Amino acid sequence: MLESLRGKRMMFVGDSLNRGQYVSMVCLIHRLIPEDKKSMETYNNDALTVFRVKDYNATIEFYWAPFLLESNSDNAVVHRISDRIVRKGSMNKHGRHWKGVDILVFNTYLWWVTGQDMKILKGSFKDVEKEIMQISTEDAYRMAMKSLLRWVTRNLDREKTRVFFTSMSPTHSKGNWGGEAGENCYNQTTPIVDPNYWGSDSRKSIMKVIGEEFSKSEFPITFLNITQLSSYRKDAHTSIYKKQWNPLTTEQLANPASYADCIHWCLPGLQDTWNELLFAKLFHPDLI
Repeated sequence: MLESLRGKRMMFVGDSLNRGQYVSMVCLIHRLIPEDKKSMETYNNDALTVFRVKDYNATIEFYWAPFLLESNSDNAVVHRISDRIVRKGSMNKHGRHWKGVDILVFNTYLWWVTGQDMKILKGSFKDVEKEIMQISTEDAYRMAMKSLLRWVTRNLDREKTRVFFTSMSPTHSKGNWGGEAGENCYNQTTPIVDPNYWGSDSRKSIMKVIGEEFSKSEFPITFLNITQLSSYRKDAHTSIYKKQWNPLTTEQLANPASYADCIHWCLPGLQDTWNELLFAKLFHPDLI
């Protein structure tokens, strides 16, 4: 992997799930590198994290952009906003940081799924009077995919840059796999064995949008489909062992399932498999 990355930049772009895959990639290779030959730094108010391998003149990077488009959730540290707003046609806001990258790995899904229509801003966040429209999640997501494909086609050289898009990462916040009522990922120790299982949180309507829009793309994009293989892993989440940003209440402590994180994944773990799949598609595309 390192030899193949010699003289290149690899960047993961998206939300905290893509950051997890980025951390997985760094963890898989960093032990091979002497301490004085590697570094990890952050830039742009923590929006950009860069792992640098000096002897290979290579970087593996992560850029925070949960919607890919500009939004009111773009602060890499403070972004827990329930009233999410995405600015239409704003791919250049973040895209200027992606130019010159040799391998781009995009993801975006979970932030779009709020259970409500998405709020789309026409104009600028700096406008005193903002024009905001509300459209369905699928229509908003289609808008984002069109913007991404337009940006990729206009700004990247298909002879120099490989582009990947990672499919939706499933959650296990609701136990619809045949377990007890109200069950979630807490205290789960075995995968789901039903080969036909598909969680209700993974919207096939979104997969349909991706398929329809990517099939029209002039720029070749490799789809990294991790949804089905990850759906089985109700046992692989960080659960109650993640960092808690706020003190737990007495009620939460009495009911651990209430604060279990059934979105993010433990490392080492499932996301290492995502990267093995990425590696295979990157360097052996003829085999997959």
